[in-house]
Amino acid sequence: MTYLSESEIKKLIGYKFPGGTYTIAHWENYLLTDCTGSKPLPNNLAHPVALFHATIMGADTSIDQMFELGQAESPFSISIESYDWELFAPLFEEMEYTVDGVITDVSRITDKEKVEKKQFHGECYDRIQFQFTLTDPQQLLVARVTVTWHYNRGVDAS
Repeated sequence: MTYLSESEIKKLIGYKFPGGTYTIAHWENYLLTDCTGSKPLPNNLAHPVALFHATIMGADTSIDQMFELGQAESPFSISIESYDWELFAPLFEEMEYTVDGVITDVSRITDKEKVEKKQFHGECYDRIQFQFTLTDPQQLLVARVTVTWHYNRGVDAS
């Protein structure tokens, strides 16, 4: 597979997902909460684990599209660096949130010495950072989710 050059992959910085809305349904929150081994939260509070998918789906994208943007060779070529969740207000069931998403950072990481010795498995990767925000109906920022993935490359990614 031929990958984008470093300058081409950096052009992804600023890429905006279409955006949209997401509502955490009561049944969905119940199942997510149960999966974490927790009891339902009081007062229609939604479990923060919903941020894993509410942000991606609400921004009108998918994991497949995120793989495609970074030209993932396969689902197995992705490594997760981090998921950073910032909550500025509680999440609630049955509230329609506006969701926006953007690629905030891209960098090519290469250990040139290991590439020269052909010990390149996992030594060259593109680090892509996605940021999603949820705002409530009053346009107040409720959550910001920063997802950083490594798109593992071989020696061809130089």
